[in-house]
Amino acid sequence: MLENKKVIIFDLDGTLIDSIGIWNEIDKKLIEKIGGKEDNEVFIAEQRDIALKKFNKAEDAYLEYCGYLKEQYKSKFSKEEIKKSRYEIAQKYLTTVIDYKPGAEKVLKYLKEKGFILALATTTNEHTVDIYRTQNKNLMGKAKFDDIFTIMYAKNSVKELKPNPEIHYKILDTLNVKPEECLIFEDTIMGVEAAISAGIEVVSIYDKYSDCYREEINQKSNYQFNNFEEILKKFQEELD
Repeated sequence: MLENKKVIIFDLDGTLIDSIGIWNEIDKKLIEKIGGKEDNEVFIAEQRDIALKKFNKAEDAYLEYCGYLKEQYKSKFSKEEIKKSRYEIAQKYLTTVIDYKPGAEKVLKYLKEKGFILALATTTNEHTVDIYRTQNKNLMGKAKFDDIFTIMYAKNSVKELKPNPEIHYKILDTLNVKPEECLIFEDTIMGVEAAISAGIEVVSIYDKYSDCYREEINQKSNYQFNNFEEILKKFQEELD
């Protein structure tokens, strides 16, 4: 799996950090605040994925997602106000609740020690990534982003979001590497499709919030793992 690889690229939300459920909870509170009815987390996650995929070419996909929520729940608030409320609600979760998935930091440190170049490619906005980098004590205490990743590209770094492969092309260009020299870790079907479009082998890491696309994810990804403990064991078998 790692033969002839130089660069390992990681998605963030749902892949490295256990955050999808948190964002579902945040959006649930947001929907209630803007006057919507209470929806279950699975539906919230599905409609967010559908909206972000629909608006992936927009200048601000998350602003358009908030506009979608405005229409969906017939809110009196503007999409700008809804977006502002979303990040006000999110602040506490981003700094104190969100953490690495079990064993993720061990995999990151192991690959770093073995000499691989690690890159972050996320559709999360730069402001949120900066909070994770500089304020989240859970993440900073286990593996600081600045110590682990050679480059970090967030939503603001590209014009189009996954499944468009623009963010991966940017990494290839910056690091001057070929697709076959890279490996990507993703949890969603949009991430898997972005990797495939970039011509890069992709590893799918299980996240329950992508279960509705599980069959398609497993079919399209090159490798599938349930957790980072399995991944670390596989890497150790290859490299130690």
